[in-house]
Amino acid sequence: MIFSQETPEDWWEVEALFDLCFAPGREALSSYRLRDGVAPVTGLCRTARDGDGVLGGAIRFWPVRVGSAEAVLLGPVAVHPTRQGEGLGAALMREGLEQARRSGWVRALLVGDAPYYGRFGFRKLPGVMMPPPTNPERVLGLDLAAPGWACLEGNVERACD
Repeated sequence: MIFSQETPEDWWEVEALFDLCFAPGREALSSYRLRDGVAPVTGLCRTARDGDGVLGGAIRFWPVRVGSAEAVLLGPVAVHPTRQGEGLGAALMREGLEQARRSGWVRALLVGDAPYYGRFGFRKLPGVMMPPPTNPERVLGLDLAAPGWACLEGNVERACD
């Protein structure tokens, strides 16, 4: 697989992959309210294509705020059903998070299953609240650099445009 930065030309193909991999109405989730009208962090968004250029997976990152602190919201990440089980999703996660680190982001956030995302270092953030109706047990964070999530609590909000 060839990993590349997502380009504007990739946008609709990536959207089609997300539609294929997630339930209808995915855009009604609270995390999408944080993304609406906000550009993704293009330097972090990645695609994975095979040697023929066929899209196998993609990941996006979005800027958000927790109080006065910036964070990067990971998601969605998706792998085409024909490529699942090959470790492609994990590779996209690792590549994207490493690029976030190199780009100077201090903290990453996502909504997901702690047992799955724990293998990437994500942990529950009990004092950080996503917009309702998000289950607080699924709000997870990762320290990318110091101070990370230390002593940081509050509501997750859209990044300023």
